[in-house]
Amino acid sequence: MLNGKHIILGITGGIAAYKSAMLARLLIKAGAEVQVIMTPSAKEFITPVTLAALTGNPVISEFFTANTGEWHSHVDLGLWADAMIIAPATACTIAKMANGVADNMLVTSYLSAKSPVFVAPAMDLDMMAHPSTTANIDKLRSYGNHIIEPASGELASHLVGKGRMQEPEIIVAEMQKYFAKSQLLKGKKVLVTAGPTYEKIDPVRFIGNYSSGKMGYAIADEAARRGADVILVSGPVSLRPAQPGVTVVPVESAKQMLHECENFFNTCDIAVMCAAVADYAPANPADKKIKREKQDVQVINLVKNPDIAATLGAEKKSGQILVGFALETDNEQTNAIDKLKRKNLDLIALNSLRTPGAGFGTDTNVITLIDKNGTVTPLPLMTKPEAAAALWDYLTENR
Repeated sequence: MLNGKHIILGITGGIAAYKSAMLARLLIKAGAEVQVIMTPSAKEFITPVTLAALTGNPVISEFFTANTGEWHSHVDLGLWADAMIIAPATACTIAKMANGVADNMLVTSYLSAKSPVFVAPAMDLDMMAHPSTTANIDKLRSYGNHIIEPASGELASHLVGKGRMQEPEIIVAEMQKYFAKSQLLKGKKVLVTAGPTYEKIDPVRFIGNYSSGKMGYAIADEAARRGADVILVSGPVSLRPAQPGVTVVPVESAKQMLHECENFFNTCDIAVMCAAVADYAPANPADKKIKREKQDVQVINLVKNPDIAATLGAEKKSGQILVGFALETDNEQTNAIDKLKRKNLDLIALNSLRTPGAGFGTDTNVITLIDKNGTVTPLPLMTKPEAAAALWDYLTENR
């Protein structure tokens, strides 16, 4: 799966840098072309000559070559790479990556990377457990980076605990697994809805909800990462897709969202309805701002919005897969199963506002997958990108 891939291997200044020589060798043996970028301190642990000999490419460390003035373009490197792996990743470099401190060639190239980024932390156990490090790693994970968790064992300090850089064989296996997944939805057309809908009361007010769109965007990004051609019908959010294979169709109201979904549903293979669609809309939205009146009560008559998932469920053809989401506060599983059957869904992802870490506005989610055969698969607390990956794992394994 790595044959012909362009891999940036970033090496930082930690004792585990000695493992990077074997990592480079394994990547080359798997058929990849490897370009090493070292931080200045990494050269204190392993020489550029060793890595240049193993990869067949000159090692890059500075922004330009001092004696010739040759410029090393981090932008070109970011476009060239199919993947970037930073191993070892020290606490210092992780902090810089998490907070955009672009003071060396490696971090600048990371910030320019268009490809997936894998990070293999390596440091002493107390540094690994420090709240600032764990927060920075969580931040990198929330950006969509792939964290290859360090192993436990004896460290350079002779203490024993979590902090050892994973073995090169495991890192290569993780990258191969990623690229294998990138082919799972190749040639498939996927429709995803995300975010809230805004139902106008007047030109300056609306009925809506707290949906941030993070879960839907993560689902769209993960589908594109696996090779799908993705249409993302999005309510008003401040997000952008992280993957180039996602086409965003912006909408505001439930009726607009339904219209766009019906435009694309007929030609799609899989549709995931993740948007938090307003159930009701003002019956007669004002064309001018409603002024404050003397009476204490203002009555707004509401009418029911169309049910997008149910409409698509009625239109679903043989072979199409339709997935819904259910956010519940009570009788969660019973209500979710009712929606699954009533709307002719193949799978429903249930989450509850009573579960810590789930719901609107968070970076995490806790979902339970329920399929049309009654199989219930609860998932643990995950980041939303991890939950999106778990959803697509389930769909591809059970199609």
